[in-house]
Amino acid sequence: MIERVRAILITADDTMLVIRRTRPGIPEYWVLPGGGVEPGDESREAALHREIHEEIAGKADIVRLLHTMESDDERQLFYLARIATWSFEDRTGPEFSTEGRGEYALEEIPLTMEGLDGIDLKPEEIAHVLRGAIAAGSLGVEASL
Repeated sequence: MIERVRAILITADDTMLVIRRTRPGIPEYWVLPGGGVEPGDESREAALHREIHEEIAGKADIVRLLHTMESDDERQLFYLARIATWSFEDRTGPEFSTEGRGEYALEEIPLTMEGLDGIDLKPEEIAHVLRGAIAAGSLGVEASL
């Protein structure tokens, strides 16, 4: 089974970092930073730290696992994390140099219903989970640190 890790990266301003994807022939959409767990990764959390470093040259403090999605051949784990530093210009992931992968643009959006409603966050299930957590006030990032 393929495992992927993704981060809900909360900034000091209580915004969330998302990546806007633009690909030929597909309406633009947004994803959370992250990617596949590789055989050399010591843990899922180590994989997430590596992916955050590759995709946004950032360092994050992982707070907790927020949600898991499973299908027959894939498991995605979504972690809530605090991020203090990042640099989209210093990213190093292989996806940025591969031809035909489209564009990746890092954006900060408010971590509010309105912020989520303003983007097409994929997968839809995590957008739904985030809306529920915002409505319930259960993200609890500050209390968890």
